[in-house]
Amino acid sequence: MATDALIERVLAAHDDTSVVDAVHGLMDESSLDASTTPKSVAEAAALVGLSPHTLRYYEHEGLVRPSRNASGYRQYTPPDLRRLVFLTRMRLSGMTIQDLKRYIELADLGPTTIPERRQIMLEQRDRIRRQLRELTLALETTEYKIRVYGGHPEG
Repeated sequence: MATDALIERVLAAHDDTSVVDAVHGLMDESSLDASTTPKSVAEAAALVGLSPHTLRYYEHEGLVRPSRNASGYRQYTPPDLRRLVFLTRMRLSGMTIQDLKRYIELADLGPTTIPERRQIMLEQRDRIRRQLRELTLALETTEYKIRVYGGHPEG
């Protein structure tokens, strides 16, 4: 799912729920439920807004492990697709492949690793908050320059 589409859906779903609950709902949405037929690499890539090359790279790095059909083609199941949505969001936030690999290794080990996974997410949240502050400052500086040059930031 492309970032713009995700943001629109989160904002639309935000009426009576928290943003966290809305994002969780989108990652668990009915289009990715257990009855969904497995998707080919091209279908999965289109669904989550990545290239087939990126999906193959994620597989090579051990971040996702789609099964193969009798002909040897990749089959992305709903859990694979949910993982791809998660990976996409974390990469967008700047999480490194190395950190993602560690997180996925832990997730695959099960619930006993929740404290360490939580710590990884807390550290990522701190990085995202720092990025937001930096981007806010950059936006304010840009708007200031637009005003200095006789324009209006909104126009």
